[in-house]
Amino acid sequence: MAQHAVLSSGSKLWRSVRCPKSELRLGLTLPGGQSFRWRETAEGHWTGVMGGRVWTLTQTEDTLWYHVYDQQENREKGKEMERRANVSFHGQSKTEKRFKERVKKEEQELPVGVQNTATEEEMLRDYFQLNVNLGDLYREWAAADPHFKNIADIFTGVRILRQDPTECLFSFICTSNNHISRIQGMVERLCQALGSPLCQLDQTWYHDFPALSALADSSVEARLRNLGFGYRARFLQQSAKQILDTREQDWLDSLRKVSYKEARDALRSLPGVGTKVADCVCLMSLDKSDAVPIDTHVWQIAKRDYKYAAGKEPKSITEKLHKDFKNLKEASHQKQPKEEENHQEEERSTECPTATVKREYSGTGKKLKSQSISHKKAKLSVKKEKAV
Repeated sequence: MAQHAVLSSGSKLWRSVRCPKSELRLGLTLPGGQSFRWRETAEGHWTGVMGGRVWTLTQTEDTLWYHVYDQQENREKGKEMERRANVSFHGQSKTEKRFKERVKKEEQELPVGVQNTATEEEMLRDYFQLNVNLGDLYREWAAADPHFKNIADIFTGVRILRQDPTECLFSFICTSNNHISRIQGMVERLCQALGSPLCQLDQTWYHDFPALSALADSSVEARLRNLGFGYRARFLQQSAKQILDTREQDWLDSLRKVSYKEARDALRSLPGVGTKVADCVCLMSLDKSDAVPIDTHVWQIAKRDYKYAAGKEPKSITEKLHKDFKNLKEASHQKQPKEEENHQEEERSTECPTATVKREYSGTGKKLKSQSISHKKAKLSVKKEKAV
């Protein structure tokens, strides 16, 4: 059985990209609530699924290392496992047939091992948007915002991911009235139930994110309710079905080419997608860097660090409050970075998890228990700032 790769065991099967930690810190970016597919499988090693491949990522001071697993040896095991799961859940010959056909088609498209290094490096650069110079942005933000200037050195290397729009959208539909550790579990169960198996490492199976056709099946709502998705099960199935029935095949990807407002409004036409979720998807998968998702954490930060007040304390983030924040942003010409959410003490009931550091230390279970020296420094610095 294949095991999770560790760089210290030998770098022969690893590839690398020059990338200093000032430009990317995996421990702050991957578990912060943008994507829900990454787990720390060894200290400083993050394993997850991206682009139909299973990756383990780690880094040294000036290098990003990546290992992509050979999936060929696991395909037959995966097909048998998927067949058994499908029969157990569905018990419907027509649904089972469609499901098998989809699995077969997607398996034919899966990569085999680390055989296309150029493509994988390009995928990695695109996912982390490494073409964007983070140092330049930090200097720009520090010049415009004295508070950011004071904390910039603590939270270096936090980047906005450029995710697959389908995965990003349906993951964030799961975030309604939820917190990161529970969202991670839901997304994992969603992939196990409806996604194609990719490979098994130690005792863990990794699955691709489900295709729209799998999410839209009429049996999905009941199946996901049985898996603990609650009312979100209906939103997931109905949104996928609405896209397939009324939109072009590449509709979600095409939203990268339209304006932020047009993309946001288009997303809000889907069941279960409000302004907050739409903004998260726009920012983290549709190239809309002017999108600023507003949740209770951002509201608290605005009050505490920027002395912003909009009357009586709101019970929820309303559309009016979204507009107030938008007007404030336009008036000040400041881009408030997502890493400022790192100061919040606890996960709250209504979250849009956007690059949050504090949640890495609470509520994410044993797999995120290990903290690097830089993490501990960040945590102590935040406590000191609160004491002041």
